[in-house]
Amino acid sequence: MASIKVGQIVGRTSYNCDILFRVKSIDGDIAELSGEDMRLCADAPLSDLVAIKDKDRERLAKKQREKEESCYQLFRQDRKLIRERNEYDVTSGYAKKNSYFEVPGKVLHMDGDSLYLKKCTQVYDRLGVPVYGVHLSEKEMPLRVASLIEMVRPDILVITGHDSYSKLKGSEQDMKAYRNSQHFVDTVKEARKIVPFMDHLVIFAGACQSNFQSLLKAGANFASSPERVNIHALDPVYVVSKVSLTPFMDRVGVWDILKTSMTGKKGLGGVETNGTLRRGMPHYSEEDFNS
Repeated sequence: MASIKVGQIVGRTSYNCDILFRVKSIDGDIAELSGEDMRLCADAPLSDLVAIKDKDRERLAKKQREKEESCYQLFRQDRKLIRERNEYDVTSGYAKKNSYFEVPGKVLHMDGDSLYLKKCTQVYDRLGVPVYGVHLSEKEMPLRVASLIEMVRPDILVITGHDSYSKLKGSEQDMKAYRNSQHFVDTVKEARKIVPFMDHLVIFAGACQSNFQSLLKAGANFASSPERVNIHALDPVYVVSKVSLTPFMDRVGVWDILKTSMTGKKGLGGVETNGTLRRGMPHYSEEDFNS
């Protein structure tokens, strides 16, 4: 019990160490935990925790990296097909190729976990999606979202962090049974006061086990978690990157989103939404633009 320290990677013995957690804080004999790869937060007695050995952690991390890379490659394949279709559309099918440029939708990503935010921005960069990332506690988000939207002027807003649902605290409809869903809902509502139309600002909201229905009612295009399951840290990235890289004249179906996600339909859902990428001609370089 005394060996557990803040910052350590641990597992819960009562759950057969099915999820790896970071110890965020310790109060008496209770530790506050946040998922290492899942956007889940939890409290656990120190007596239920066991430190994960480095070799076991590396083995599990390698397996997780392989899963993430597989998802990335699937997304890239899907993106390649879209680009080929875009090129055909822009050139009207003529054999002569005309140069054009693309402007992907800009993402404002608000995250309650700084380590997750860093991991997400790295993937955005790999995918070629412009992003402005902000680390805020979930309870701060409703207070800051309006000013951030005014400053960043995003096409897409991500509201995420950690969450959890407890049956002991109420039914799935009871907001008091969730750790942070109410903060996410309030943030969506504040964002919709600034940009009320769903295709003018695309919103993803939620984390592990979040109140999916309430987030959609508040105005989110996409949310977690329909079956109150855990979602992966990178799920919000793949959801909104699909929107960012799809032309605004095309619709993004919910299945298009789910097939390149880490979690699938149990953890993610939403409504069909227009893409936010815009194409232009002729192609220019940054030097031409700045001259």
